[in-house]
Amino acid sequence: MNKTLIAVLAVLGAIVLTALIAGGSVISTRNRLVTMNEAINAQWSQVENQLQRRNDLIPNLVNTVKGYAGHEKSIFEDIAAARAKMAGAATRQDKMDGSNQMTGALSRLLMVVENYPNLKADRNFSQLMDELAGTENRIAVERMRYNNLVRDYNASLRRFPDNMIASMFNLQPAAYFKVPASAAAVPKVQF
Repeated sequence: MNKTLIAVLAVLGAIVLTALIAGGSVISTRNRLVTMNEAINAQWSQVENQLQRRNDLIPNLVNTVKGYAGHEKSIFEDIAAARAKMAGAATRQDKMDGSNQMTGALSRLLMVVENYPNLKADRNFSQLMDELAGTENRIAVERMRYNNLVRDYNASLRRFPDNMIASMFNLQPAAYFKVPASAAAVPKVQF
């Protein structure tokens, strides 16, 4: 073999080896991003699970409070509307909006409860409130876990060279679960 042929084969070998390494890197990065996206979807399922648990508890809580506070009709209507919105939500964003609406309605319900001391002493009501408080804590934890996964995934999509690979495969950032600004307001508790 002559030296020219050996040089050409060496260059071709280097090109093929570089292409294989680059292709392997692209595949590895894409697979990692897909795995991260699936983790987000799995965590969202956990959020939905806790939201459903809350929706299952609400009718019992509402019926208990209705016996004491029958004239607080608008609050019960708001809770029913929020439950309907959650049940009919088609997208993740719709579910987030419905959950935020439910949080606001429950806050108003708890304000009403402050006006009925006998209700607060009722054992069934106390048990329901404990269950609801536990569920709200679970929802908060699952939202936090979801948002942490979204943060990691979105940061990967923005980092070089992952951003180039993400754009090649049209991978889009995930949406955070955001709480409405109204939830930052400090509730008034009167004794």
